[in-house]
Order: sequence, then structure tokens, then C-alpha cells
Amino acid sequence: MVEIPKSPPPSSPAPRAVPTSADVARVAGVSRATVSYVLNNTSAVRISEPTRRRVHQAAKELGYVPHAAARSLRAGHSRMVLMPAPAVQAGPLYSQFLNELQWALGRFDYTVVQYGTVGVHGDEAARAWAELRPVAVLVPGAGLGPQGVAVLKRSGARAVVTLGPESVEGAHALLMDHEGVGRAAAAHLYARGRRRVGVVVPTETGLEGFSRPRLAGVRDALAGTDATVVELPLDYEEESAARLAARWRELGLDAVFAYNDEYAMLLMRALQDEGVRIPGETAVIGADDLMLGRLLRPRLSTVHIELPSGRDLAELVDRAVRDPGAEPETHRVLGASVVHRDSS
Repeated sequence: MVEIPKSPPPSSPAPRAVPTSADVARVAGVSRATVSYVLNNTSAVRISEPTRRRVHQAAKELGYVPHAAARSLRAGHSRMVLMPAPAVQAGPLYSQFLNELQWALGRFDYTVVQYGTVGVHGDEAARAWAELRPVAVLVPGAGLGPQGVAVLKRSGARAVVTLGPESVEGAHALLMDHEGVGRAAAAHLYARGRRRVGVVVPTETGLEGFSRPRLAGVRDALAGTDATVVELPLDYEEESAARLAARWRELGLDAVFAYNDEYAMLLMRALQDEGVRIPGETAVIGADDLMLGRLLRPRLSTVHIELPSGRDLAELVDRAVRDPGAEPETHRVLGASVVHRDSS
């Protein structure tokens, strides 16, 4: 039996020392306090632009990154703004809004963290969010109650902002008027002479907070007129759209508000496959004003939705963080205006 001698394991290089703010100060030729002022974007102290550039360059060369936990201890709170991830897949319009908001909060030196919501809801979710000790929480949709707001504030959150149909005690509120979207679509269809109006209501879980108010808005706009409203449950699947289109003429509808542009495109293609003429037999209108709707033939009429400005919301968050004792603000957002194109 031949033994193969074991070679000694290769020696690993000695770990490099983690660069500190003192190292940055030495390379930049400034004090540690100046480094702290520059890298923490402290506005109370005036630092010349050349000095700021030297500090940032030194930090980059050394690979220095400020210690978030230490900074939070000094400030008494983190710079983390937590946003629970939407329960359903975010559409292009909402994704664009999130990108703008993250950019705007970054300008205020906040870090936006999205938190997965699978399995937790309402006040239970608030306790999970509180464990991360965010300085602010932005909650899209309904579900959070006053107790959840209290839990977040006791954990150190200086601002809780809700984006939904109703305000919540103790939280700043951006009230989203989805009924206004439905009213705008219905008024447009009625003005075009349409009297049998279908309204697509997605069956996808999590969209009820948007679809139900839009349906209510259509009913409200057409109440007291000679028009009728027919609710149309629809899965976001080609097969479901094809089944609905196959019985379209039995329903006797001459118009449809398809919830949003994506559902409108899905249904419009199925209707065209069934030989239903658009807009001759049926007018179609969506919502969100997506670019793809302009590329369809016929071009898709839509309700243009004006979401809150990411910059304005970032300023609201920053005001609330700086003055956590201030009275909660309430703002009505989500303007809706019809863009008339060929499909209606």
C-alpha cells in the first residue's frame, strides 16, 4: 500500500484591515469630524465643494463604507424607509412610481428597502416590519390599522404613510381615488352613446382594493341614466378572455371598461378573434395610459392616471421624520383624465 503524502493546505492571505473613517481623514487631509459631516450629508455644517470631493475620492480609493448601525446609534434612528412589497405583481405604472420614489428618497440620504409580504398581513405584518427598526414605513393598499401604526411608532418609526382608499389613525395618508378612474371611463363611454357597459373585474387576489372602487365609480357615474352596467369577472389568461369573448354577443354589450390597459389588450384581442368589431360593435377603454396601448390597432382609449410625485412623497417622509410629533397630513391624489383614441 502506497501512502500519498498530504500536502499542507495553502496558506490564505492575511485578512486586510477594514478601512476606517480615520484612514479616510488621513488620506483626504481632513479631520474625522469632516469625514463624518461629508459622508452623512450633514447640512448643518458648511463644507467646501473641493473638500467634499477629496473626502469622497479618499473613501472610494480605500473602499470605505460608513457603518449603518453605528450611524443609526448616533442619530437615534436608522435611515431606512421600508416599503412592503405589493401583494400582486406591480404593473409598469406602479414600478415607474417606485423607481422615482426611491431616487427621490436617496437624494435625502434614505435607503428604501422592500419587504416581502407573503404570509403576513395587517397588524401582524406591522410587528414584522418593526423588527427592522425603520425610520419610516410606506404602506400601499389597505390592511394596516391604528394598532399596527402604534406598534411601528413604538419601535422607533418616525413616519408611517399609507397609500390607499382611506386614512388610518396616526398615519399620514395619501388617499387614492380609484372610484374617480371608473367615473371618468363611464362618463366617456356614455358621452359616446354607449348604454350597455361591461366592467372587467379581475379575479386575481389582491386587486380587489383597486377593481371594486373602479366598478363602484362606473355605477355611480351611470346611476339615474338609461345605461346598464354588467360586471365581468376575468382571469388574466387568454383562455378566460376567449371564453368571455365567445359569449359577448349574447351579453349584448356595446362598451367595456376593462379595468386597466393590460386587461383591455387581453380582452380586445379575444374580441377581435371572435369577429367583434372595435369600436363599431363594442367600444373598449382601459386605464394607466401604457405605451403599448398606443401601438395597438385600433389604438386603445384609456384613463390617464396621475400618481403622486415621488419627489413630493419623499419630501413628506422627510418632514415627518424631522418632526415626528406633527399632526398627520392627508392628501388626495390619483388624478384621472380620459385619453380618447380609436378603440372608443
